[in-house]
Amino acid sequence: MQPGGGGAIRVLNVAEKPSVAKAVAGILSRGSMQSRAGRSQYNRVFEFNYAIHGQACRMLVTSVTGHLMELEFEDRFRRWHSCDPADLFHAPVRKSVPQDKQAIRQTLEEEARRCQWLVLWLDCDREGENIAYEVIEVCTGANSHLNIWRARFSALIDREIHESVQHLGRPNKLFADAVDARQEIDLRIGASFTRFQTMLLKDAFVIDVTGDGRNLVLSYGPCQFPTLGFIVERFWEIQAHEPEEFWTINCTHTSDEGTASFGWIRGHLFDYPSAVILYEMCVEEPMATVQNVRNQEKLKYPPYPLSTLELQKRASRYFRMSSEHTMKVAEELYQAGFISYPRTETDNFSPNTDLHAIVREQVEHPVWGSYAHRLLTPEERLWRNPSNGGHDDKAHPPIHPTKFSRGENNWSQDHNKLYELVVRHFLACCSQPAVGAETTVEIDIAGEQFTASGRVVLAKNYLDVYRFDSWGGTLLPTYNIGQQFVPTTLTLDSGVTRPLPLLAEADLLSCMDKAGIGTDATMHDHIKKLLDRCYATKDENTRFSPTNLGEALVMGYDEMGYELWKPYLRSMMEADMKSVSIGTKSKSEVLESCLQQMKACFLDARVNKAKLLDAMGIFFARSSRPINETQNPVQAVRPCAACRESEMALKQRQTGEFMVGCRSYPQCRNVVWLPGSISEASVTNQVCPICTPGPVYKIQFKFRRRDIPPNFDVDHLGCVGGCDDILKELMEISRFGSRSQAATPARGQTPNGARQGPPRQDLHTNFRPAGQLNNENPSSMHSQGFRSTHTQNPSNASDAGQVLCTSCGEPCILRIANTDANRGRKFYKCQDPGCGFFKWEDELENAMPGGRRGRGSSRQAPASASAGQRGGAQARGRRGRGRNADGGMFVSATGDTVSGCCFTCGDPSHFANACPNRR
Repeated sequence: MQPGGGGAIRVLNVAEKPSVAKAVAGILSRGSMQSRAGRSQYNRVFEFNYAIHGQACRMLVTSVTGHLMELEFEDRFRRWHSCDPADLFHAPVRKSVPQDKQAIRQTLEEEARRCQWLVLWLDCDREGENIAYEVIEVCTGANSHLNIWRARFSALIDREIHESVQHLGRPNKLFADAVDARQEIDLRIGASFTRFQTMLLKDAFVIDVTGDGRNLVLSYGPCQFPTLGFIVERFWEIQAHEPEEFWTINCTHTSDEGTASFGWIRGHLFDYPSAVILYEMCVEEPMATVQNVRNQEKLKYPPYPLSTLELQKRASRYFRMSSEHTMKVAEELYQAGFISYPRTETDNFSPNTDLHAIVREQVEHPVWGSYAHRLLTPEERLWRNPSNGGHDDKAHPPIHPTKFSRGENNWSQDHNKLYELVVRHFLACCSQPAVGAETTVEIDIAGEQFTASGRVVLAKNYLDVYRFDSWGGTLLPTYNIGQQFVPTTLTLDSGVTRPLPLLAEADLLSCMDKAGIGTDATMHDHIKKLLDRCYATKDENTRFSPTNLGEALVMGYDEMGYELWKPYLRSMMEADMKSVSIGTKSKSEVLESCLQQMKACFLDARVNKAKLLDAMGIFFARSSRPINETQNPVQAVRPCAACRESEMALKQRQTGEFMVGCRSYPQCRNVVWLPGSISEASVTNQVCPICTPGPVYKIQFKFRRRDIPPNFDVDHLGCVGGCDDILKELMEISRFGSRSQAATPARGQTPNGARQGPPRQDLHTNFRPAGQLNNENPSSMHSQGFRSTHTQNPSNASDAGQVLCTSCGEPCILRIANTDANRGRKFYKCQDPGCGFFKWEDELENAMPGGRRGRGSSRQAPASASAGQRGGAQARGRRGRGRNADGGMFVSATGDTVSGCCFTCGDPSHFANACPNRR
């Protein structure tokens, strides 16, 4: 780093927490700093003068509070029912400053505009590097000319902080990219599976584990679920265990020097007759002969330097402290300057670390100070350089004490315990191993071998200070090879095999570490989430058991054949993220491969949802509440102009039909039924620039080729707001045209599929009051559709005898139905769009032996010609007012009133495809 020239430069220093900012400012200013309020009341700004490589600097030190930005989906995907959960694997995301941190952003922008340098004092791990780049984005947005530096430190002590500021480096973009990849993967996988599970299960079963079942969230996390898997797997192993009785032969020998207990070298036998025979042989010839005596020196080595994982495991074993609480207390000790940074994977000290200086600080302690003094005394020969554990995260040293304390007034009992553990562990790892003498004696009784061991500690060494370890043993009497004696007791004892115990927290952490689930700094978070989500419980001995809910979820995925609860997928993700951090893989490459794999798992899981339901049914009672159908997801298309309170959303019924309906159904029944020729439809991010009220998102359609004219494209990006002529034409063809007629180009259609001429009327929908429909019969909502442009020429009908309208007397038009139920069936309808006359051709033929009626005969049967339904002038009068019999309005997707009636019976209260008399 080259020092700046001229006058003092202004340096903006940003720490990760307010307490760290205050500590850094206090150390660098030696207490002579000025303090002023920032935009955030919790993040003050400290000012003082300082020199970096002889360059005069005006230092401004402030802070953030952890992550400055949040990664989230765009607004239209954030609501649970706004889209298919599968879309979350590729839905657009954004990283932005949330509202509650806008004041911090303003402080950074204001200070950055007046500074030349930006020095980042964030934690020196991947997460801290990611936060650093969030700060960079905000500050450079206000001042693009900032000279950006990175301060790296491991403890909030004078030596570390002054050395760090004099050896500034540059931030590491690869570390930040690795965290970005992890955040996006976790967001997409977690959100999609969580929505799927919750919407599928919470209304299907009575699940009241939180006391408020209606607000229950069945979350899924790519680290959380494999962690649950370890707990459930051990629980299943215990349940599957079948106790077996076994037998073993034990003997003891008592002499003047003491008693020795000899164990059978076979261990035990499960076959009782065999064990009895061998025992009786020993009883008949009980003389024991000493065959071998081994005396050897044994060493018990001190632990490796302390990493985060070991800190959590040992605090759990020694103090019954949870990993989450351990990290909270350790963070507070670090921020107060008493221990080094507590999030580290490193378990070996750098050769440049002055270990003696760290030990020297503890000499005055009333409890372990005498041991620290012995450690520094060469004559004691107690010092030994710490062993290398083989892990180095290249960011922080192992956890060690950084400041002497006899115990502070504001410390809790747990603060004292954890500080003692860190100090004793550090002193132990700098010590010689304990030395012991071990004796092993082997004897023979009637051909059966027995053995006994004894140990005596010759030098405790590190055990003198590390009270958490023990290394005991028994002292054996003296035995010589060839010596013979008769055992004092010789017994045949029985026992029963026992299963492994439930996983303790320390064991669970070890499982996660070996499988690569999470990092040392995040493992405790995953465990805490299991408890918070009621997937597992923990007893007073820190042993975990799955709840019914946790076991059911794991069982459901296991029955599907997916190992989403196994650690393999997540360990592969963690390995990929590490590859990003060292530059062997790109962020985009990891995101693409991981999300593609997990989306395939998600789609398969959704297809096999019945197995998840079956597993839940084993543990929970079925609910009478209506189930959210996650297999027919909804995607928001536009605001509802009818109720003006909700959204119109794309939905697909179990029959395959697509519709755009109001999400406030049944209170609001605004709906647009889409062409029946659609095979696939999904809402896009493109907004129609024409239709209002907006935004109106366009829909990507895929049509069945057999159901549309050959000159129409199978794929179409359409709008349901009323501006899309192609969609209107396809709706008419779908509702009224036959497949043979569809071969004729639509009116105004060019060969390449582009529409010409003025736009047609809006897509019509119907609306009925709440009394007309109910949730049990949602299929009664259907669209009116468009009048087809493909009609038979009336003159063709006159050749075989015309059919006249019973209302207006005009010749009717012959059409061919294109619905699934009546495909190819012909019917007559009045040419007047406002007339409700309708009659099937085959009904007229069956009614009169002479075939089709002429003009006169058609007028003779008004009742039959109108299908015996409400029609004629009365029906036309109601249609003219645009209301149904109950006063319900027909409205379009824009909320405008439209006219319409049933083509079958003329009743304006419904359309033909919902007519109760439809055949």
